[in-house]
Amino acid sequence: MSFPPAAPWARRVAAALVLAAAATGCTLLNPREHHASASVVDFLYADTVAQGLTPGAPTLRLPLHVGIAVVPGHATASAALTPTQQRQLLQRVADHFKRYDIIKTIDVIPADYVQPRGGFKNLDQIKSLYGVDVIALISYDQLQFTDEGALSLTYWTIVGAYVFPGEKNDTQTVLDTVVVDIASRAMLFRSPGIDRVTGRATLVNASEQLRADSAASFDAAGQRMIDNLDQELARFREKVKQNPADYRVERTAG
Repeated sequence: MSFPPAAPWARRVAAALVLAAAATGCTLLNPREHHASASVVDFLYADTVAQGLTPGAPTLRLPLHVGIAVVPGHATASAALTPTQQRQLLQRVADHFKRYDIIKTIDVIPADYVQPRGGFKNLDQIKSLYGVDVIALISYDQLQFTDEGALSLTYWTIVGAYVFPGEKNDTQTVLDTVVVDIASRAMLFRSPGIDRVTGRATLVNASEQLRADSAASFDAAGQRMIDNLDQELARFREKVKQNPADYRVERTAG
């Protein structure tokens, strides 16, 4: 099969693409990673004093006053739980918790009140400000891996990156809610949610696709985490009944 001669503008574009490919070949052929994480362990136990703490037996005063917050983290490139996503996730979890009669109030704690590596000292401050007994801390970890191969380079230099798939995007996300009794420093229970998104994007729209995959994966992992809350809370309530020496329960009138 023969092809018609390329127009002068097409030859110039092709030449520019070849030069760009030659100049950035290492970037094209090597994988890239975008990583965002916020660790509840890093938040609670970064202080060496906190590392030596021995949690006490929690006293649960029912119905509970609960706080909920996202622990601070760090991010690179496009993979990050944005402030808007954080607020939406916190509200979804808060709405879910409100279903239970053991919850009297639930307060969404603004990000400004949750300090990086603030630990239990920070939780004591939140307890004083909001009057919460228990706090649900949400942590996250998301890794986006972009595998760029020689095939994408070939098609980019000859045909043009806009038409042909050029990157394989793999997004893996973990969201985790850890419920802590502030006074005793004891973890009551946790509820994880895991998601993976595998997709393909053209080289032109790779950044947009990464952002879309990141948001979609956070959303799906969040829903799975929320779905697990029912099961984990049921297990915890049964654990409290079976181990009265480990958990003291006080009930207010009504």
